[in-house]
Amino acid sequence: MIETLFHAYTPLVIWTGLGLLLFRYIPVNFPKLLSLFLYWVGIPLQILVLARHSEFSGAVGFTPAIAIFVLFLSTSLAWLTWEFLQQLSTRHLAKPYFQGKNSLVNSLLLNFSSLTRSSKGSFILAAMLGNTGFVGLAITPSIISADNNNWAVLYSVTNNVFGTYIFGVFIASYFGYSGNKNHWWTQLRDVITVPALWAFLVGFFTRNISFPETVESGLQVAVWVVIASALLLVGIRLRSIKQLESFELALIPSLLKVVIVPVLIGLGASYFGLSGDPRLVLVLMSGIPTALSVLILAEVYELDRDLLACSIAITSVGLLLMLPLWLAWFS
Repeated sequence: MIETLFHAYTPLVIWTGLGLLLFRYIPVNFPKLLSLFLYWVGIPLQILVLARHSEFSGAVGFTPAIAIFVLFLSTSLAWLTWEFLQQLSTRHLAKPYFQGKNSLVNSLLLNFSSLTRSSKGSFILAAMLGNTGFVGLAITPSIISADNNNWAVLYSVTNNVFGTYIFGVFIASYFGYSGNKNHWWTQLRDVITVPALWAFLVGFFTRNISFPETVESGLQVAVWVVIASALLLVGIRLRSIKQLESFELALIPSLLKVVIVPVLIGLGASYFGLSGDPRLVLVLMSGIPTALSVLILAEVYELDRDLLACSIAITSVGLLLMLPLWLAWFS
């Protein structure tokens, strides 16, 4: 298992670490330009390639349905947790449960009452969206057999298309716009104009069209360049976190993201008779760190950026801690 973990951690540590090191030496506008490149070019390119090479038959064909179920489960848990904490915060202000000024729970409940609508959107996105395309597909080749790779690919495609660019855009648009702009046709417009959605359709409907060998090879290389660029941006964004207070709130959606949801999915898969690599893929993909794309959505829809950046940091560390347990329990 040590060798498996070494191969899984290597791309994460190298490219994210490089981003942390280069933070002081890069132009101020570089992270934003790289984010725009990934949004308009990198992510659509990756989805196009994955859609062209994915098989949608057999047992693996249920993967998209499972991925969508995980999205709804994560969203529901995050929403209910937010509502519970909001009620608890209101009661805490009237009659404090924890008197210690330095108590983490006391500080969280006091700060929770002052959070804005944009923070709620970021809270839900942090628990819902996982970095399956960049982190997930960088890890899975090291821990599963090639025969089961389609489980990871289909989950990643579904998560990116339906998760990030349909559910994610809808939630970001809903919580990010002011009341006079928050209409249903605004969310619909935002969903149908994202480039990744159209890239998926192009890739899906060109599966039977053969590209020249040089083009296919170039696309495969480009996908790995995109993954490395995204991990680099993760390191840069982690280094740029300024408000450490956001870590307190980010702990909750991070716990949902990398502990509670993947354990529930693993137990559920076991209950329905799934085992081995397919079960491990579902656990891994459901518990992958918060997606880098949430920062892009935060920029576009003016959500709470610090909360999302802190969630990415916490869940990235959480993945390193949880991966050995997932391998021991669900592989």
